[in-house]
Amino acid sequence: MLIRLNEITKIYKVGIEHIHALDGINLEIGENEYVAIMGPSGSGKSTLMNLLGCLDRATSGTYELAGSNTTRLGAGALARIRNQQIGFVFQSFELLPRVSAQKNVELPLIYSRNSTWWSRRQRAKNVLERVGLTDRARHRPNQLSGGERQRVAIARALISNPSILLADEPTGNLDSKTSEDILALFDRLYQEGQTIILVTHEESVASHTARIIRMKDGKIESDESVIGGAVE
Repeated sequence: MLIRLNEITKIYKVGIEHIHALDGINLEIGENEYVAIMGPSGSGKSTLMNLLGCLDRATSGTYELAGSNTTRLGAGALARIRNQQIGFVFQSFELLPRVSAQKNVELPLIYSRNSTWWSRRQRAKNVLERVGLTDRARHRPNQLSGGERQRVAIARALISNPSILLADEPTGNLDSKTSEDILALFDRLYQEGQTIILVTHEESVASHTARIIRMKDGKIESDESVIGGAVE
């Protein structure tokens, strides 16, 4: 099992009040699954994503990623997991404005001991081709459309060959036509074997996935396969 959460809680202290952002979460996600996490504001979906991405720690419970208990790891080990095993795609793209698309894509490999400038360049070219942006590699973000910037962000997330692609509202800043193009790209990546977890509040986005997890008040309210979704 790629992901296994056991009795995960996350509690934030606000003044004298304790907020249970996650309350006893049990969840398993296997390799090559395409999952949407949904829920209203305050449901815990963003907290869950931060935990899955090793950006935050649980208050209690265990999180196993590819057989490794992440709750026992130090900050350095968690940073390596984020860099090597998890690819992040954000609503706001999070690209460096003053460098080219190719340089943005290369960033996760800069601190890798096993990469040279030549290998970074070649791998960046390969993933840019994979997302259909070969001819835009030398353009800066302000010279790209919103959809192209999101494709650069997806290429950057893929460059380390991550176990998981985590996408937080990946179409939130895009128009409907561009959103469909980006979702078609996610669909293709899933068909190629990539494990993808999307956090979204849009049913139209979730309908592309094979499984929808709905959250409410820090708990999993439902977990079901999508009829007619990517699983088909």
